[in-house]
Amino acid sequence: MQCSTISRISSRRRSNRSKTTTASVTTDGGEGTRSSMSRSAAVDPADPVGYFIEDLTYHGKTERTRESYERVLRRFEAFLPEGTSPKTATHRDCMAFVHSLRGDVAESTVATYAAYLHRFYGYMTEVGAFDGNPMTLVMEEMDETVDKDPARRDIPIPAMREFVSGITHPLHRAIVCTLLKTGMRVGELCNLDMRDLTITDPEIEAAYELGTRPTLVDRPNSLYVTPDASVGEELNGEVRTASNKRKRATVIPVDDELASVLKRWFAIRPDTRSPAEPLFVGTAEGWGKRVEPQSVRHIVEQHARKRGWYQTGGGAGENVTPHYFGHSRRRRARVGVETLARYTSRYAIAGGAAVRRYG
Repeated sequence: MQCSTISRISSRRRSNRSKTTTASVTTDGGEGTRSSMSRSAAVDPADPVGYFIEDLTYHGKTERTRESYERVLRRFEAFLPEGTSPKTATHRDCMAFVHSLRGDVAESTVATYAAYLHRFYGYMTEVGAFDGNPMTLVMEEMDETVDKDPARRDIPIPAMREFVSGITHPLHRAIVCTLLKTGMRVGELCNLDMRDLTITDPEIEAAYELGTRPTLVDRPNSLYVTPDASVGEELNGEVRTASNKRKRATVIPVDDELASVLKRWFAIRPDTRSPAEPLFVGTAEGWGKRVEPQSVRHIVEQHARKRGWYQTGGGAGENVTPHYFGHSRRRRARVGVETLARYTSRYAIAGGAAVRRYG
């Protein structure tokens, strides 16, 4: 059925491709909101937190990262005694704040919050807004450390297979399968364009112009992840709302299962006005517009909740998130090729170290 559907949309796709207009960067499904990338007004120097958060935007930090920093820094700001501001706070004020977190959040979270505060003071000192960093001594004396590889929920292969099978929306299943099969980050998934994908399938090739990157010549059934995408900067005719963190380009194989899921998505994929031809676009309020990280996280969360794999307030050890998929795939890659092959169907892998790059 999906093949005939793609055949029917083929001629419509080719006619609409010539009508491409300006880029759009609104989120999918109304779940996310676009962050302003321009200074509509001067930042109030009396608001150092706001100044720092806005500078994070121009350093290419994601909306999620900025929100995390602002949440912690505003909490610190509210904790300070009356008449004390972040600029006038002493190391004792900082110590008191860190101590107030103990027992309220996990030790790793205490360390993370302290690191946020330390970076804030370090940055404001470097730009000349503050005279010094009161967190330096606090960080040296802290016992808590950030757990960079927390123990995570171990989901058996049959359970994960059942989870994916239960996702009926073509866009949702395509997003989850792509994250699970490739281990790529959310921003990287959002930045994928049709030119970044090759699939050997006559029906798809008749309907879409895929894999036009020179790197993908003679590389069938592959995904290209660029290191050049940065938030607020134009790429392939569209200003991006997410950044790709990797340092070098990566080509990832597309197996038969992922190709089939993507074909099902293409059968209902809306036309887009973006000249970049995003691979994943919205099907609700953000119809035809590139999906954004917040929308992708919401999609994963809503399906994980139905399965009992996501709880509000839960940490990395129990919640299934897009980051979990990447961690799960890399962990299985360390176990060995045989285990990884069972989990992800089939991959052209010569060894565990070649999971994220081949050819």
